[in-house]
Amino acid sequence: MAKQKEIKTNAMRILDSLKIPYTHHTYECQEFVDGLQIADMLGEPYEKVYKTLVTVGNSKNYFVFVIPIAEELDLKAAARSVGEKSVEMLHVKDINAVTGYIRGGCTAIGMKKQYVTRIDNTARELNRMIVSGGKLGLQLELAPEDLCRAAKAEYADVIRHS
Repeated sequence: MAKQKEIKTNAMRILDSLKIPYTHHTYECQEFVDGLQIADMLGEPYEKVYKTLVTVGNSKNYFVFVIPIAEELDLKAAARSVGEKSVEMLHVKDINAVTGYIRGGCTAIGMKKQYVTRIDNTARELNRMIVSGGKLGLQLELAPEDLCRAAKAEYADVIRHS
């Protein structure tokens, strides 16, 4: 019997080419589910799982933010971190056209273009973090520094503090 070939996403191929170690987690998913549900399905703490958000600045440039799943993006802090006057969330219908990914499968690694990317400072405290793997039902676990390198990202304080 032929061994079934593992299907790699663009994000996985990029990590492989950079020789960045990662593990992938799969879960059953036919449509978008939020990050909290994904963490529950994987049995992972919420603090370890991050979501990827795409915004558009008043300059009409796109910006990517990777934040903990249970947190909210602070739009003012996000804008400051990328040198914009303001940013707003990209409309869901535009995600695929801008990133090449679909809602729920969007990752900062390997988008159609290299956008300015910020990973929330909370990731610095982790040994490993989990982010989308580039398609529904797939998550990648890797060191925050490795995500920074693969996504050409910088750290910034971009979540809302109460």
